[in-house]
Amino acid sequence: MEKVEWKAFREHILVLPYPLQGHINPILQFSKRLASKHVKVTLALTKYIAKTMKIQVGPLNIETISDGYDDRIQCSDDDILVSCVVYDSFVPWVLDVTQKLNLIGAVFFTQSLAVASIYYYLYRGLLMVPVPDGEMISIPGLPLLNILELPSFISDIESFPHFLRLLVNQFSNIDKADLVLFNTFDELEPEVLNWMAKLWRVRSIVPSKYLDKRIEGDEDYGLNIFETKRAECIDWLNAREDNSVIYISMGSMAVLKQEQIEEIAWVLLGCDYSFLWVVRQTEENKIPSTFRTDISTSAGSEKGLVITWCPQLEVLSHPALGCFMTHCGWNSTMESLSLGAPMITFPQWSDQPTNAKSVEDLWKVGIRVKVDEDGILRKKELELCIKEAMEGEKGMEMKQNANKWKELAVQAVNEGGSSDKNVDEFLEAVKKEKANKIRGD
Repeated sequence: MEKVEWKAFREHILVLPYPLQGHINPILQFSKRLASKHVKVTLALTKYIAKTMKIQVGPLNIETISDGYDDRIQCSDDDILVSCVVYDSFVPWVLDVTQKLNLIGAVFFTQSLAVASIYYYLYRGLLMVPVPDGEMISIPGLPLLNILELPSFISDIESFPHFLRLLVNQFSNIDKADLVLFNTFDELEPEVLNWMAKLWRVRSIVPSKYLDKRIEGDEDYGLNIFETKRAECIDWLNAREDNSVIYISMGSMAVLKQEQIEEIAWVLLGCDYSFLWVVRQTEENKIPSTFRTDISTSAGSEKGLVITWCPQLEVLSHPALGCFMTHCGWNSTMESLSLGAPMITFPQWSDQPTNAKSVEDLWKVGIRVKVDEDGILRKKELELCIKEAMEGEKGMEMKQNANKWKELAVQAVNEGGSSDKNVDEFLEAVKKEKANKIRGD
């Protein structure tokens, strides 16, 4: 047998995320965990992302990708010796390149296993669209789903057809991938995980920043596209009683109608609880003009804090938090589950309706609000959901279940847990596959 030079086993993993905050953060955390295992990791970011966003990279190397207007990137020979490429599922063409270079290709999904399985069914032609009203959808490993519990790009195929093509195309060459990684943990989605494991080499990797402090020097989860007001948020929360605050955040992309913002504002003003409300700068003009004055002069003079962005992990883990009103993006859902935060779910688009279904019916840690025929969440409905989540019988059950999932998530990421083992197995698989490719097996 041909002798293999040990230099060939020097592991260098190139990570290529899709340039959106919700895609970069989980793959960034995975990269940090790999680097903590004494592996060289290079994160490739677009120059726009690298220049304009605040990002904590810790032990990672950063290379920027030209957008067509920049000078050619200069790389050393050491930079080129890559063993494996981890790439976001939104850019499947990367796998074709890695195969031409005889490199290992590992695809990283930032969606849930459940949502990915739905898009895979559509890709295979096993789910026909448009879905007729009233028809229940059956997918292996999932409960029966109605049309409003499917990703919005499927329930309304005319809404964003280009996004639907992007999501379905994730599976165009997945059978050729050496490894398939998901931002979840084994215990959370066991049935669909078992089904998918029969198709591909699937591993779940849960981000660890909000679960442990094992990575030295890791002071932040990832990047923020908006400036956080950490001191203002935390000081305000520190002055609140335990389990007394409703935290409302609809993520970095959702755009609510002014009528909807106003409905939420009047509920928060009139309810019996304190609130921390994240309203992005581009949405602030939709808040009623007297709202800030009203909350500062009401009987509870510091009843609420309205802020453009906040350190969400610290908020969700703060003892003052009572519940989280969320759009149910997958990152926010994972953070809530991992930190034991009950949820009021108000999904807007994309995978969020399916995530909300799991939150309420599978994991039983949340309540999904009902909207009217115009898609507006009305004052009375939100008042009922807040009261139930904060002090009702279902709210108590949600809190108990949230603590259960928190414990399971911590176990998964701790040494010897499912996620921790999967990281080690990933590295071992990279070494083995690299050796096979070198030998020509």
